[in-house]
Amino acid sequence: MPKLLQLIPEYHARVWGGRRLPPGGASRTEAGSQPIGEAWLVYESNRVAAGEWAGRTLAELSAALGAELLGEAALRRTGTRFPLLIKLLDCADWLSIQVHPNDEQAIRRHGPGSFGKTEAWHILAADPGARLIAGVRPGATPGELASAIRTGAILDWVQYHSVRAGDTLYVPAGTVHALGPGLFLYEIQQTSDLTYRVFDWNRPASAGRALHIEESVMAANAALAGERRPAPRLGPNDTQRLVACDYFTLDLVAGAGEPSQAGTRGEGCHALTVIDGRVEVACGDECLALQPFETVLIPAAAGAYQLRPLGSFRLLRGSPAP
Repeated sequence: MPKLLQLIPEYHARVWGGRRLPPGGASRTEAGSQPIGEAWLVYESNRVAAGEWAGRTLAELSAALGAELLGEAALRRTGTRFPLLIKLLDCADWLSIQVHPNDEQAIRRHGPGSFGKTEAWHILAADPGARLIAGVRPGATPGELASAIRTGAILDWVQYHSVRAGDTLYVPAGTVHALGPGLFLYEIQQTSDLTYRVFDWNRPASAGRALHIEESVMAANAALAGERRPAPRLGPNDTQRLVACDYFTLDLVAGAGEPSQAGTRGEGCHALTVIDGRVEVACGDECLALQPFETVLIPAAAGAYQLRPLGSFRLLRGSPAP
């Protein structure tokens, strides 16, 4: 089994997308002049770039390797489905105000094998004054929130948050939210793309951008608001836990000078995405150098690996919850 898996990103055009993607001007997978809003870095549809599994999807690897790739905890939680979706998002305009179902709601609405969508964002760049929406104003009742969704008055009820590079937000399923213009961010979430649109800023209701009013009423939780966590202070060789929840963990790792040791301990796969600088990842007899916004997936069974700074680096490490 390979110990370092590099996946081919998938780029998706979005009406709200900007010009930061693909990083370095790589070729796009969606033709035309539409702005690219999302880069899907790690998901079950991504294909392996090289090696004995080249061309195979992560879904195929998950089915074939099971706990060796995913870890036992993820296998219990999501079976052989790959448990995470990791993206980069480039927002030049407001995304729709939306909400995601939890696991129970997803199964009830979409059938067995469906999953909810709890997520977290790490802000990579933010224009001056950049804002996002996470949650509704304190004291709002479920009835008031349902009425606001049904009557199109949601803008009168949402909470706006100013953010800057380095901030992290945890957004549990049921949180009404939207990303604003001038944001470039990393997102980690459950293996689900279930999204209910509450309000789309009066854009035309074109194919693929319909509103989901009754689904949103079902899923929206008036008591939830995103938790904003300011950028942690990191030493030259340091790791800080940014998010830990029932579905995933997210760590910020910094390195400079001497190599550092890390490992999966067999608990779950590690997805490493460089956000600044360069680093060489070594595991067994395999080695891979990563540039900014490149990602490597390390299977749960790979065990110990080494991070060798090529100057200095910062990376985000996402993993299924142990």
